[in-house]
Amino acid sequence: MLYTRRDLGKIALAAGTASRLRAAKPDSVFGGVQIGTITYSFRSLPSSAEQVLGYCVHCGISAIELMSNVAESYAGAPAGGRGMFGGFPPPGGPGRGPGGAGGPGGMQGPGRGGGGRAPLTPEQQAAMQKAAEEMKQFRLSVSMDKYKAFRKMYNDAGVSIYAFKLPPAMNMSDQEYDYIWNVAETLGANHITMELPTDDALLQRVAEYAAKRKLRIAFHTHGQGGESGFHKALAASPYTALNLDVGHYYGVNGKSPVPVVVKYHDRIASLHLKDRKGPGSAAENTGPGGGGPNMPWGQGETPLKEVLQTMKKNKYKFPGSIEYEYNTPEGSDVLTEIKKCVQFCKEALA
Repeated sequence: MLYTRRDLGKIALAAGTASRLRAAKPDSVFGGVQIGTITYSFRSLPSSAEQVLGYCVHCGISAIELMSNVAESYAGAPAGGRGMFGGFPPPGGPGRGPGGAGGPGGMQGPGRGGGGRAPLTPEQQAAMQKAAEEMKQFRLSVSMDKYKAFRKMYNDAGVSIYAFKLPPAMNMSDQEYDYIWNVAETLGANHITMELPTDDALLQRVAEYAAKRKLRIAFHTHGQGGESGFHKALAASPYTALNLDVGHYYGVNGKSPVPVVVKYHDRIASLHLKDRKGPGSAAENTGPGGGGPNMPWGQGETPLKEVLQTMKKNKYKFPGSIEYEYNTPEGSDVLTEIKKCVQFCKEALA
């Protein structure tokens, strides 16, 4: 991926920030509400553990939902398998998703869908199977000491990890499920995130395993529309929860997510925050579920301020995760835009 001069400057600044971590720890708790980000927001930038930490500190973010590729790369995962979910890359291919793709060393998209991918050749299928097997062997053999060191590095810098995204899949062994939950616990996460299952067998399996480990599995809502599937997912186990995306909810339904947040507040593990226009907008989103486009915060129609004020008023303890998905405006850069999102939250919660 080609970086602009501004991008390179910001990356260098973030790296310099990382070297001064102990001197200036971030604090993104505003009005009693923890604001964080999913590290997918940095997907178009180089994504070593140290670099991502530098981005968080530079943007003033003190808590995160951590994508698996950042942690697994630090722990020594084979390069060909980093970011693999269920042994295979996310649907749609590496980095696919609104707002930009991951470049060399960049991040994988968090399970986003996407059409138009050409069928794999036999050689590509064989290479993918080999990478998947190598990744599985890594996951079943790596020491948790690597993740203890990762957590310490982040915590020492003032950044906590409240969620870990490595979605369990039906084709995974029980030992691989052990690995996912072990890593999440070691990192200090209080929930694991994945897409809302459409397969009842997968829902039942992850629900039972979450209950066994007493560590929640939280389902990300994308383009499902309405509350479809919420009741079934939450009824599966006391340890199932929602990773509710308020921007997607509004973008697809054109309805305020505030009543949904209030209704399910005791079963929400975390929110995803973004600003979208509603369905029927001039520029429709072509991703899963359709709906209005992602917009710079404050230029869309999602009632983000009302959501944040509801969290503050009711003293909800779950965090809100900035998910940066709108196109970077000309003349700006990713870190500048994410800092604007942080400031938006700070002002809304003042």
